[in-house]
Amino acid sequence: MGNCFSDMEGGKQAVGAAQLRHTASGTSNNNNGGHNDAVDFFYKSRGMHPLFTQIELSLSASNLVDRDYTSKSDPMAVVYAKKKDGKLEELGRTEVILNSLHPAWIEKVTIAFQFEIVQPLVFHVYDVDTKYHNIPVKTLKLKEQDFLGEATCVLSEIVTKQSRSLTLNLHNKNGKTGLRNFGALTIHAEETVASRSAVEMTFRCAHLDNKDVFSKSDPFLKIYRIVESGDYVPICKTEVVNNNLNPTWKPLCMSMHQFGSKDNPLIIECFDFNSNGNHVLIGKIQKSVADLEKLHKGRSGANLTIASSHVGHEKVLKGQLFVDQFCQKEQYSFLDYISSGFELNFMVAVDFTSSNGNPRNPESLHYIDPSGRLNSYQRAIMEVGEVIQFYDSDKRFPAWGFGGRTFDGTISHCFNLNGSASSSEVEGVEGIMAAYSSALHNVALAGPTLFGQVINTAAQITGDSLSYNSNKYFVLLIITDGVLTDLQETKDALVRASDLPLSILIVGVGGADFRQMEVLDADGGQRLESSTGRVATHDIVQFVPMQEVHSGQISVVQALLEELPGQFLTYMRSRDIKPRSPHVAQTSASLLIH
Repeated sequence: MGNCFSDMEGGKQAVGAAQLRHTASGTSNNNNGGHNDAVDFFYKSRGMHPLFTQIELSLSASNLVDRDYTSKSDPMAVVYAKKKDGKLEELGRTEVILNSLHPAWIEKVTIAFQFEIVQPLVFHVYDVDTKYHNIPVKTLKLKEQDFLGEATCVLSEIVTKQSRSLTLNLHNKNGKTGLRNFGALTIHAEETVASRSAVEMTFRCAHLDNKDVFSKSDPFLKIYRIVESGDYVPICKTEVVNNNLNPTWKPLCMSMHQFGSKDNPLIIECFDFNSNGNHVLIGKIQKSVADLEKLHKGRSGANLTIASSHVGHEKVLKGQLFVDQFCQKEQYSFLDYISSGFELNFMVAVDFTSSNGNPRNPESLHYIDPSGRLNSYQRAIMEVGEVIQFYDSDKRFPAWGFGGRTFDGTISHCFNLNGSASSSEVEGVEGIMAAYSSALHNVALAGPTLFGQVINTAAQITGDSLSYNSNKYFVLLIITDGVLTDLQETKDALVRASDLPLSILIVGVGGADFRQMEVLDADGGQRLESSTGRVATHDIVQFVPMQEVHSGQISVVQALLEELPGQFLTYMRSRDIKPRSPHVAQTSASLLIH
């Protein structure tokens, strides 16, 4: 997904700087809202995983149990990630603080924050015996230390707090405190961001050499950072300008996390685009960001070079690179917005068309198994809802069905799943599950498969929220088994909705041919176009066929949600919406409480 080099039109799109999904420092750029395929490819081709947002956890405790007789306990904390199989993976340990029941540890524990999965954490606090005080904490055998208490939470619970701090009561390993007070543990999360500074530049070239025979070159720029090993790490590329030897490209934004420092050397290569992928090098130049700023201030150009026939020599070309615009700005991360009070509001729409099969039949996609085994619809609701619920303060979710014959005998393409005539909202993920199960007894499956009304209803709610609250971003999950009957109407609805703070996740269940859905997911680089010729502002759709996902290693949640932080940031940055100040966020929170 997101492979913008997979086809001709996609290959001509820009790949924005700093677009490591919501990765690295979380500073994904807003050129096209996707992740940086060039960087992903660089890491994956070397067997390396793409970067994620690094979080540092700081720990402190209060009122710990005193295990020592002649002095106070000497506490140390250990942080674990809890895996799906229930096993604990140690992430790190603090130092030992001597003689304290209220420790504030200096040693931090680092964890990679991944928005698209739930990350359960377990914290253990130990009293380290005096005889081990000169031994490195990493080598301590925990079984030989006195256990002081345990606490558990999910990483999302910490980072969504406006203070990014969460206080938990410590308890025994069996989860009980009993009559005894084991004290409390406070965890504070901070992104390991060296700098939020970014630079936006508009590049132009003049008098480029023509590499085509029957027309002019189709130039684009590709920018690399030189690392200590001498490798070129690709940062970004511009879009292709067709048939032009004096091109001006759309602005590119690079975060300091990507270019390192203003004095770090960058390689800028100019290519003539070829649809077969064999792009022809027109020329290149080596400049730092500081050098590029000087070019802008001096309104001067720098000549491109190309390797000459003499080994070790370069030929200076007539073609020049100019920097028409240069400005420094702050690039806020996804977590900057979330911790300042921005929310993700979850909405669900479920397919009730007859192609799902009679719900009483075990072969039906809607069959509710008495053993408790979840069907595909239930799995999608649970897995996506469990992630997003932490980012929604009231946890009241609109839930609809479409393609079903309701109690009054009419076929509806957007009915309230809970059966209410006035409100579509249910309480929590459990409320969605209960409303879905109940609807299967009260709604007859019908058809055809139409998305238009559901998308328009979600867009209406989203649009209405803008008049009174600008800190909400909406996420609509559509679960379907069939091929769309209203493809063009759906495109029209999506293009209209692309101006709103809304992302749409589509899960395909069953064995239908879902190639049609790929059209809605603009990962190929071709944006949706309405029947009137209007083009979507940006990509707001992510489609995943559940059958394909569950046959591999990636979960449906990861596949669905991987682009969401980028889409969120694209919307916020395109409208210059900044995270709220702590004072504003706290005032809003108190208003919600009262």
